[in-house]
Amino acid sequence: MSLNQYITKDGMEKLQKRINFLMNEDRPDMLRALVHAREMGDLSENAEYKAARERQRSIDSEIDHLRRRAASLKVIDTATFPKDMVRFGLYCLAEEIDTENQQWYRVVGVDELNFHQEEGVMAVSVAAPVGQALLGKKPGETAVVKAPRGERKLKILEIK
Repeated sequence: MSLNQYITKDGMEKLQKRINFLMNEDRPDMLRALVHAREMGDLSENAEYKAARERQRSIDSEIDHLRRRAASLKVIDTATFPKDMVRFGLYCLAEEIDTENQQWYRVVGVDELNFHQEEGVMAVSVAAPVGQALLGKKPGETAVVKAPRGERKLKILEIK
């Protein structure tokens, strides 16, 4: 199985919350707007109706996509992972060697990047150059990131 098929436990919870929000709040609001726009008369020249229909298609498409992805993802509970090296879902503090800037990173699944919002933590995808370079590194080791903007070196300081 590809690393792109994994998601953290809290990532899946956030994905499910997004699906629930779309189904129970966003979609009903949109349907009310659609009914209101329909009541405004001639549908062929009704911009509000056309916009509401487009919004309906967009919401339904997102719900369908998220449900299909959620069904195909493998949830990883990182609570029992040893903290001896950077692993999927763990946090690591790294220092960029050139600038001496320190940053907390968390390597997460591709599907949870849009839902990951932790103050002070930069979520990186397992498929991204930074995520791939960090995985498997131990404290004291340096991850070399080969990115389009050039090579970066991140020294691993701490893992939690």
